[in-house]
Amino acid sequence: MIEMKVAGIALDAVSRSPVVLLRDTADRRALPIYIGPDQAKSIISALENQTSPRPLTHDLFVNMMDEWDMALERIVIHSLRDNTFYALLTLAQGENKKEIDARPSDAIAIALRVDAPIWVMEEVIADASIPVDRDADEAEKRAFHDFLSSINPSDFAQRGQPQNNDS
Repeated sequence: MIEMKVAGIALDAVSRSPVVLLRDTADRRALPIYIGPDQAKSIISALENQTSPRPLTHDLFVNMMDEWDMALERIVIHSLRDNTFYALLTLAQGENKKEIDARPSDAIAIALRVDAPIWVMEEVIADASIPVDRDADEAEKRAFHDFLSSINPSDFAQRGQPQNNDS
C-alpha cells in the first residue's frame, strides 16, 4: 500500500466533472478519481477548514464517531473495477475494529476531517495513476537496468555452504 495525500480538486476539461487528485508522499505519482459535485464541495470545505452552521453529511458521520468513541484509523482505496474505485473505512472502537465499504470520495471527505491517513493499494496505483515526475521515473528505471546488468550468476551462490565437489 502507498500512502497518499489530497493534492486538490480540479474540473475535467472535457466533461466538467470534478476530480479529486491524490499524490503519493514522494510526489512521484498522482491518482485522479472522478467524484460528484457534492463530494467535491465537502472535500474542499475540509481542505479549507470551513465549517457549516449545521452539520453536513460527512460532518454528521464524524460527530457520530465522536459520540460513540470511534476513531477512523485509515481509509484504503483497494480496487478499481469497471472504472469504479472501491474503498474501505477502518473504524476502531476500543479493541474492536470494523471495515466499512465506502465510496472513495466519501471516505476521503471523512478522512480529511479527522486527519486519518489515506492509503491506496499498489495494484490500483499501477492501473490508474499518472506519473508526476517523469525524470525521476527514468532515472530510477536506468538505475535498475544498470543494477541488473551488473549482476553475475556467482552473486547468487550460497555463502557459508560447502560446495558440492562430487566430480
